[in-house]
Amino acid sequence: MNFADTHQVDGSYLTADALPFVPGSEVVGRTPDGTRVLARVSGGYAEQVVAKESALQQIPGELGAAEALALMTQGLTAWHLLRSAARLREGETVVVHSAAGGVGSLAVQLAREFGAGRVLAQVSAPAKERLALDLGADAVITYPHQEKADVVLDAVGGELFDQALGSLASFGRLVTYGNAARSGFTPVDPARLNRLNAAVVGFWLRPALAAPGAVSGPLKELFTMVADGRLRPVAGGSYPLTEARRAHEDLLARRTVGKIVLVPGA
Repeated sequence: MNFADTHQVDGSYLTADALPFVPGSEVVGRTPDGTRVLARVSGGYAEQVVAKESALQQIPGELGAAEALALMTQGLTAWHLLRSAARLREGETVVVHSAAGGVGSLAVQLAREFGAGRVLAQVSAPAKERLALDLGADAVITYPHQEKADVVLDAVGGELFDQALGSLASFGRLVTYGNAARSGFTPVDPARLNRLNAAVVGFWLRPALAAPGAVSGPLKELFTMVADGRLRPVAGGSYPLTEARRAHEDLLARRTVGKIVLVPGA
């Protein structure tokens, strides 16, 4: 399950999905010969799905189903946010919003792995601060804060987006990849960006995956980092597929951390 699923269900996603609609963009399963595979699909909230063979990624033997699912949409998002969108450079300061969530918990670790000088975490509740620090964040912040950021990763929007823009260092990049606040964005005056020598960058995984090499190479790197102990997907719990509604409610209420999975037949 991904936070984007909640947007698709209530009609607030970037593009509207035609009805009838079944949410779910990633699954773990077995092919007819028994091979464990991971795939991006449409209609993943189901007991059986059909996926193109070209969309399948074989899961390394040591990787659990929940870990593999965490690396598909959320892992690839975190990887591309830092590598492709923000173009993180060695020694830069990175702020990760929603640092205990599915993408954020991986982005904190990847920022460190990719050479960030400092990693600062923002979380939705005090109970999540310890997790962010355990994952490698140097500190947990609230706005306004004094330390300037070279990179901010924001999936919240609203007031937090506005505060983050004001925290950018010269030549800083604010990467927006979601609107969990479900509120409108304040228009950004280009003259303000000129004065800051800063940039606002948009990112959406769905079209990004169409680029050559956008999936297999990064995913292989993520698999390797997990196997080497350098990356830890956070297991946030599982729900029976029949309780998908309750899972969405918990996700929207910020009662979850890391990766949430739905289990058919549970």
